[in-house]
Amino acid sequence: MNGIRNIDFLPELSFAASRSGGKGGQNVNKVSTKVELQFDYMHSQLLTNEQKQLITAKLASFINKEGILKIVAQEERSQLMNKKAAINRFYTLLEGAFRKKKKRIASKPSKQAKEKRIKAKKLVGEKKKLRMRWKE
Repeated sequence: MNGIRNIDFLPELSFAASRSGGKGGQNVNKVSTKVELQFDYMHSQLLTNEQKQLITAKLASFINKEGILKIVAQEERSQLMNKKAAINRFYTLLEGAFRKKKKRIASKPSKQAKEKRIKAKKLVGEKKKLRMRWKE
């Protein structure tokens, strides 16, 4: 699924702009720079059913009760930059949701590692034996 950025989701995305909080002074009070990206993934023509299930499972915190994936960007002072940031975050989230988790291959400690561990244990044991002799 490395080619998710090659798919053009823009026709299926909707954007809403509103006034942003935080830094910006007078600019914050006058200009609608906060961008909210909305994606109705369940009705998407570009995603397979398997991908839709993965989004439902892995991106649940971004999905509202109506089943719409929402991403908000308000870090920048311009609406265009926030829109680009929201789109970039959208693609990053999808890539993360579709990434297959590598199976862990169980491994055993090497012979050298076992010997080193036993040697360290014997040293600790020797120290403790020496302490016992001093108490007598």
